[in-house]
Amino acid sequence: MLLVPSRRRARNTLLSSSLAAVLAFGALSVAGQAGASAAAQLCNKYCDARDPANATGDRVPVTASLYGRSIALHLSDNDVMGWASIDSGSAGDQVWLDRSFDGGRTWSSGSKLGTTAIPSGRTGWRSQMYNVDDWNTGGIGALRACGKAGDRAEISCTGWARVDWNAGSRSTAAATALMMNYDRGSGKFAGWWTSATALTSVIDNIRISHMPSYKYAISTTYEKLIGAEGGDFTNSYLDDTGWWGLAWVAAYDLTGEQRYLDTARKDADHMASYWTSKCGGGVQWATDKAYKNAITNELYIQLSAALHNRIGGDTTYLQRAKDGWNWFKGSGLINSGNTVNDGLKDDCSNNGDTTWTYNQGVILAGLAELNRATGDASYLDSARTLADTSTSSGYLNPGGTLHEPYEPDGTGCTSNGDSFKGAYARGLGLLNKALPDHPYSAYLDRQADTAYAKNRNSLDQYGPHWAGPRKDLGNGCQHSALDLLNAAQDS
Repeated sequence: MLLVPSRRRARNTLLSSSLAAVLAFGALSVAGQAGASAAAQLCNKYCDARDPANATGDRVPVTASLYGRSIALHLSDNDVMGWASIDSGSAGDQVWLDRSFDGGRTWSSGSKLGTTAIPSGRTGWRSQMYNVDDWNTGGIGALRACGKAGDRAEISCTGWARVDWNAGSRSTAAATALMMNYDRGSGKFAGWWTSATALTSVIDNIRISHMPSYKYAISTTYEKLIGAEGGDFTNSYLDDTGWWGLAWVAAYDLTGEQRYLDTARKDADHMASYWTSKCGGGVQWATDKAYKNAITNELYIQLSAALHNRIGGDTTYLQRAKDGWNWFKGSGLINSGNTVNDGLKDDCSNNGDTTWTYNQGVILAGLAELNRATGDASYLDSARTLADTSTSSGYLNPGGTLHEPYEPDGTGCTSNGDSFKGAYARGLGLLNKALPDHPYSAYLDRQADTAYAKNRNSLDQYGPHWAGPRKDLGNGCQHSALDLLNAAQDS
């Protein structure tokens, strides 16, 4: 069994009117029997086409309406199954389920599960129960209920939802929604460096929530991609290499497997080989791009310090981290307002480019790692100064909610910027844990509460705007939200 429950919760919820009607009326209609037999059957705890009279619970997370009819999706969490109902209708009205294994982007060829019609003399009816997940293939599923009125062509469907297995808390629900984007064949979520950040988000959630269901993604990604790009998760962009190095540090922390730490060291060494004398030091952006930018050097500092903290007797990585911070703080990348710009001009002055959120956050994690390595409180003092600015900035927090400058719309959550706020939240969370007074807990809680209330759909998928409105869905937005929920839960 590849999917396990985050917890089983006993439910004493009263059965809905539709389920009570089942108890009174009995068997499926002929149309419902035909629909059940036509669909490909899944068997988990129970097999598809189970009678809802046997359900151990009845939760209705989403509804829809059509010509005065009420269409509802019912979930029985302990049974890991759901069914559809239609009420306030007429004989001949149809209702059925759709089942998706990719977060609702498409639904399976055995769709229109349990298609049935309201029998003569009744105003409501329901389908049989169908499984949400496919434990035989690791399929992470979702259901929706759909219906139509008599012979009218229009169809109305509820939103997608799932049972609370692997979704028993805000963060685990977001992790499960993120894993719907994971391609086990390629080992990627989407993109290259954004797959590294998404994997780190999942690893962090396993550590924080103690839900191990998606631990398989660590080894799968590693084994599928170890030979990709430049090998060992290196490529021409040094910041990409840094994201992957940090992912493998997180994997090592969780699993204790030496291969992950060894790969993180190779990534850090690859970055270090492109430390150049231009602008007095620092790692350049790419093997063929001399540009000195903030994110590459922030990742270099964090990764180097993190490796020192995990390798006994090390001096090399610690010195690199110290040199990296000393160069960074004197480079001019931190402007007079204590926010970090994107990079340096050819004349080595601050280029004044956008203060992206991830540039405000990754450095906080790097300084927290340096403090852990040395016990030097000045690193935390510097981090606190930067964090105080970024958490209070009206430019970065319009209306009190973190907002990426030029926050993208219409990208399907696949642009680089869709991933930035998650890296900020992760870095702020790591600093918050390192500070004895945990000064940013309230900020993180407020951001998480806002996103949960205003930027989430019924399947716990998140869009780019934490304060709403919810628009696009996809990997970058989802793992950023998971990073936020992880940080708030861990603070």
